[in-house]
Amino acid sequence: MKLSAIADSVGAQVVGDATVEVNNIASIHSASAGDLVFVEDEKNLRLALESKASAVIAGDFARAKTYSKPLLITKQPRLAFAQAAKLLHDKSSQQPGIHPTAVVHSSARLAHSVVVGPRVVIDENVEIGEATSLGAGCVIGENTKIGRDCLLYPNVTIYPGVQIRDRVIIHSGAVLGSDGFGYVCDEFTGHYVKFPQIGRLEIGDDVEIGANSTIDRGALDTTRIGRGSKIDNLVHVGHNCQIGENVVIAAQAGLSGSITIENNVVLGGQVGIGEHARIEEGVMLGGQGGVLPNKVLRGKGIAFWGTPARPVREYLKQLAALERLAKKK
Repeated sequence: MKLSAIADSVGAQVVGDATVEVNNIASIHSASAGDLVFVEDEKNLRLALESKASAVIAGDFARAKTYSKPLLITKQPRLAFAQAAKLLHDKSSQQPGIHPTAVVHSSARLAHSVVVGPRVVIDENVEIGEATSLGAGCVIGENTKIGRDCLLYPNVTIYPGVQIRDRVIIHSGAVLGSDGFGYVCDEFTGHYVKFPQIGRLEIGDDVEIGANSTIDRGALDTTRIGRGSKIDNLVHVGHNCQIGENVVIAAQAGLSGSITIENNVVLGGQVGIGEHARIEEGVMLGGQGGVLPNKVLRGKGIAFWGTPARPVREYLKQLAALERLAKKK
């Protein structure tokens, strides 16, 4: 793509030759001719200019100067770089069609531009929107609806009745809509009887779900993942959870059933949250933090840590107090 086209798409200003073309992205150290790189501070600009890259995305600090390479000037270089990467690696280059080894039920409704890879299985009454791509070995259960411009990597499993909106990315090995972990103990025999798991799972627009993550359907109601939320690899979301918009959940986090996570929450790696807990808008919970069942974390922009989770400053003060006590002893 020409730099002028990228600049128009990401809202940047070109300094230098706007007709220069780039075809890939790279780090400064691995860049070659045709690559686009980015810098977020002035101290790295010289390294970028000395690299083999054809163009550089930089911040306002690089404005109003002349350089040996063309620059794209923007207030958010990292964001512009991510947006440019998406433009340069658009999946639309895949040819629409159904691989001969795929099994597609006669009642399934697939848009003409859908890509269906080898050994994909699509059950009855499935609907799939325009420009969606299913990688090899995906299994799509009956009555599932998948929107447009979605990307399912190989070996994704979607249980029956799941609703997936537009521009959703699901990585390999993810399992969506499986039964929740719900049982009733017979007090006379001590045996566990499975509680009905007949609810639904709804995934909003622009969600990304990492490899080998699992999201359970609701028991009787609906599990929801809100628009723009990003879920890392190896994350488990239990039944009936309500995940808000633009929530970020890092790897190996585990959410029990019936948890509410409000908008713009950030959960670090290996976080554990007990059932019926609520994490209110804008809370940040650090890695390995734990929230006990039925508890509420509130405070927009406040970082919590530890188990049971509490504000970081409070947690660190308590650690320091324990250390002083240990030394006195």
